[in-house]
Amino acid sequence: MTGPSPEGARTAVPAPTREVRLASVAVFTVFALAGLNFASWAARLPAVRDGLGLTPEQMGVLLLVGAFGSLAALPLSGLVVERLGAARTVLVFALLNAAGLATASAGVAAGQVVVVGLGLVLAGVGTGVWDAAMNLEGAVVEQRLGRTVMPRYHAGFSFGTMAAAGLAALAAWLGVPVWWHVPGVLLLSSVVVVLAVRVFLAGPGEGGHGAAHGDAHGHGGARGAARAWIEPRTLLIGLVVLAAALTEGAANDWLGLAVVDEFGVDDAVGAVAFGLFVTAMTGMRILGTRLLDRFGRVAVLRLCAGLAAVGLLVFGTAGSLWLAMVGVVAWGLGAALGFPVGMSAAADDPLRAAPRVAVVSTIGYSAFLAGPPLLGLLAEHVGYRDALLAILVPVVLGLLVTSAAAPLRAAGPVPADAAVPADAAVPADAPSPEPR
Repeated sequence: MTGPSPEGARTAVPAPTREVRLASVAVFTVFALAGLNFASWAARLPAVRDGLGLTPEQMGVLLLVGAFGSLAALPLSGLVVERLGAARTVLVFALLNAAGLATASAGVAAGQVVVVGLGLVLAGVGTGVWDAAMNLEGAVVEQRLGRTVMPRYHAGFSFGTMAAAGLAALAAWLGVPVWWHVPGVLLLSSVVVVLAVRVFLAGPGEGGHGAAHGDAHGHGGARGAARAWIEPRTLLIGLVVLAAALTEGAANDWLGLAVVDEFGVDDAVGAVAFGLFVTAMTGMRILGTRLLDRFGRVAVLRLCAGLAAVGLLVFGTAGSLWLAMVGVVAWGLGAALGFPVGMSAAADDPLRAAPRVAVVSTIGYSAFLAGPPLLGLLAEHVGYRDALLAILVPVVLGLLVTSAAAPLRAAGPVPADAAVPADAAVPADAPSPEPR
């Protein structure tokens, strides 16, 4: 199987079959639905807060409780995908995600914080494993296509969040309650997920044979999962993804509330600000495939880290709403590519992709889900915008280790006329790769 050449070096690959093209559309669709589900809830957080009568600190605790589900499930996601396959894993856990968010919406209607928390735990389990499985399927399809497409799949997630933000703004303006709006969206997305996973590709070893084969070679199963947690390259990629995930997750959870409370505007304007953020992310993810092909992973990740830092500084210190919105755009551009590039980097070796993606997903989602609630606790004391400035610390740390995401060289002999990426890395058990 010929992998993509994301550092500007073109290699000849067969034209993708109809099966691969259909699978690519299905992966994009599933990413979009994940974004739709997540942001349908996230964009209504001001209404959730008001409906439950919670303070910023209490909202932070509620979101942190909801994150426990994902944090508990993610380390096992690689084993789950190896056992069930990507298609069945996405289906089962997407439906669990929808059931959890529907339960949380019912809790808001009843004014029961405990029910909301229980629903968010269930949704978190669904979100985490669903995400890992669809990223693994995306990596399989990307390798079969022979070109960089993972950022476009994550752009699908962003398209889903954009659509959700628009629907949420409309629902807030019309006064549609959360417990009608969110379950209606979830029902539609669940139907489409059932249809999309029918055309997924089978990854390496799916169908019950992959785990046994992996155990024999130390690549899969419980042994491979444990080994992935001590690989320096995998952990450094996880740090890059952590910074990007926290940068994105903080905006998902707190951007709307920060705009509403600190600039004295209504909930609809907060939803518009969130929509502006995800629109900027989407544009960068679409553009990012060309940037990655031309300049390579390391250079593009450094660009994104710089944009994120500038955007956060502008948003956190701006005295006017329009200038803060400029910061939101830069923030969104900078948050766009760390997660998809990290997933591609973790899946460079198909035989070890499942445990490595599980590790990177666990690290990233720890930040994506647990980090923003902790920022909420900080916001109780210093305000939303000052709390968001704390994200600059992991952004800088991620910037320092971006070279870990450079692609691995293909194993085995390389033909004399083959193009080799200029910043390709050596295998995971060799010294860390150097940037270009």
